Amino acid sequence: MTAAAARIFLLPDLGEGLTDASVVQWLVAEGDVVAVDQPVVEVETAKSVVEVPSPYAGRVSRLHAAEGETVDVGKPLITVTPEEVGAVEPEPAPGGSGNVLIGYGTSAPTALDRRRRPRDARPAAQVMTATDKRPVKVISPIVRRLAHEAHLDLRAIRPTGTGGVVTRSDVQTAIKGLATAAEPEQRIPLSGFRKAASAVLSRSRAEIPEATVWVDVDATALWDLRAATRTPTDPGPGLLAHLARFVVAGLKAYPVLNSRLDVERAEIIVSDVVNLGIAVQGEPGLVAPAVLGADSMTTVELDAAIRDLTARARVGKATSEELAAGTFTLNNYGSLGVDGSAAIINHPQVAMIGFGRIIDRPWVVDGEIVPRKITQMSFVFDHRVCDGGTAAAFMRQIADAIENPLPAIVRL
Repeated sequence: MTAAAARIFLLPDLGEGLTDASVVQWLVAEGDVVAVDQPVVEVETAKSVVEVPSPYAGRVSRLHAAEGETVDVGKPLITVTPEEVGAVEPEPAPGGSGNVLIGYGTSAPTALDRRRRPRDARPAAQVMTATDKRPVKVISPIVRRLAHEAHLDLRAIRPTGTGGVVTRSDVQTAIKGLATAAEPEQRIPLSGFRKAASAVLSRSRAEIPEATVWVDVDATALWDLRAATRTPTDPGPGLLAHLARFVVAGLKAYPVLNSRLDVERAEIIVSDVVNLGIAVQGEPGLVAPAVLGADSMTTVELDAAIRDLTARARVGKATSEELAAGTFTLNNYGSLGVDGSAAIINHPQVAMIGFGRIIDRPWVVDGEIVPRKITQMSFVFDHRVCDGGTAAAFMRQIADAIENPLPAIVRL
């Protein structure tokens, strides 16, 4: 006797108008010996889990699909090699059996019923939600599991199964759609203002080796001084005007920070006037128009100029000169309700100072913990024009003026 040729069993038409089925579990393994009509695999259709019998006898030489894998009708399912050439397979039984698959070409309904069982022995599951009472017909627990793992709502999947049943292939199609579909998005074109701001900020970050330092400052004395100068008819200068006055004084003491850098000629160009930029969040976006000649103004004059400038800037009415002339920028980001910031320098300037919220915090005064009005002052500077010592001295002068404002104002 000689070795017989292997026989490949193709997945048959399961008789439900379906084009594929999924392997639920194999009932045999490669190397096992099977008889004709022996169930070898359970496959899942849209309506039931079916035990598929082998039409051949012999040794299983190959299983063509893994559990959970989908096999198309007419594609290889299992390969069986007869034990010897002389092996004779039984003829189909009168009621339909043998090498004609039960339920697939035979007229024996009793045999079909023996090997076909509805999933979970119950009708299609009705998936309900609290927000949508419309039922979703799902027979297979595998379909429900696939949808759950992919975070898919079964109500949103178009069913193709008989009677509106959601099948495994329906879920797989939806999963493929998720992988290829673009995320919902809104495209907002950059305005001319945004394009200009983007260019300045990008150039600043690309060209300037910036460094940031900060210090917590006790502003209680300044807070009290401002309150003391108010009258029913005159509110007096605001806190920002006082801060601006201290900043201007600091720039006079450290003029290298009121400059720009000529990279091509390797020169620091110090301005002989302080045009103090004030960061303003307005309708067009964030701008930093300048109070022109801020170094020649009193605190009261600075207050009036800042109020006028910020009011116009918020509605986009700062002049082109004001928007371009700044030599140094003061950023009051505390007005936005935040405590600190590592700001981007407004190119071609070389530094920027900012103040966070003034809030009550526990503070040690003369060895006692007391509530004080504390603000965080941050300073970002171009490390090419100065070192940390200059930056720290500039900040310390301003911090000292805030903490003991009356002598500072008298000196100014």
